[in-house]
Amino acid sequence: MTIHFYGIPNCDTVKKARKWLDAKGLDYTFHDYKKEGADAGKVTSWIGDKGVDVVLNKRGTTFRKLSDAEKEQTADKAKAAQLLVQNPSMIKRPIVECADGILVGFKEDEWSAKLL
Repeated sequence: MTIHFYGIPNCDTVKKARKWLDAKGLDYTFHDYKKEGADAGKVTSWIGDKGVDVVLNKRGTTFRKLSDAEKEQTADKAKAAQLLVQNPSMIKRPIVECADGILVGFKEDEWSAKLL
């Protein structure tokens, strides 16, 4: 099974999730948003699958710094995807693509059910 892992290396949740994958002996490819950016097609697909409210990290400083007008744009899926591509720090981390779909955020029980 191929696991594609998307995130930012210095994020504590990403570190915890990578440590979990390594402990379980699961191979994965890591995509660093800071270095490689966020792919518009993938972000649009994630939003289509999980919804904006799941994929968008509203708790982070990047989102909180947006103007009210920009925050309102997140109600529109296409505009939300554009904002996330422009500001990958606003994508909830990590996102993992695997054979059974995608996982957003790190919840050990969910990950065990899908990846083990």
